[in-house]
Amino acid sequence: MLVVSSPSGAGKTTLTRNLIETETHITLSVSVTTRTRRPSEIDGVHYHFIPRRRFDIMRDSGELLEWAEVHGNCYGTPREPVEQALAAGRDVLFDIDWQGTRQLYEAMRDDVVSVFVLPPSAAELKARLERRAEDSHDIINRRLKNAAEEIAHWPEYDYVLINRDLGKSFARLRSILTAERLKRVHRDDMERFVGGLLDGLKQITT
Repeated sequence: MLVVSSPSGAGKTTLTRNLIETETHITLSVSVTTRTRRPSEIDGVHYHFIPRRRFDIMRDSGELLEWAEVHGNCYGTPREPVEQALAAGRDVLFDIDWQGTRQLYEAMRDDVVSVFVLPPSAAELKARLERRAEDSHDIINRRLKNAAEEIAHWPEYDYVLINRDLGKSFARLRSILTAERLKRVHRDDMERFVGGLLDGLKQITT
């Protein structure tokens, strides 16, 4: 499970979408949220937009792998699609915040690789939020104030990217995915291979 987190506007959504379009054998976990859909967002693609009552039912019945309240809205990861993807041998990509990341750590730390994306400066973060032109001035200010709290959690992550250049940051994110796959994936297959290799060495040296 690859987690990518950042304060709003630092670039995690663009990075994760690009990764899904480029990489094979990885599935994006689509979160549920109670917040209002932005004009550029598609229900079921960017998020599943649901009423607060439905969210509360999912949370209380154990249907969510993790959940958090951010900027006054609730977000959560539906458990079933993630478990199905993992069972099929696919990696799962999470675009979630530090609260959700902590819950994934508690549930299955050994299976989680986490990346925190930082903006190059406070001024650039503000400029990106304003260029997006999808939130009101008040919401942008609230996101900037909350960014300080979110950024303070960067030491909890396995990797940190400073997103000065989207292309370079994306290349680094792909490198992290590749390295972690090599580190942990197919361990059972590798153990079988090494066992066969050792058996073969025994046969030709006796």
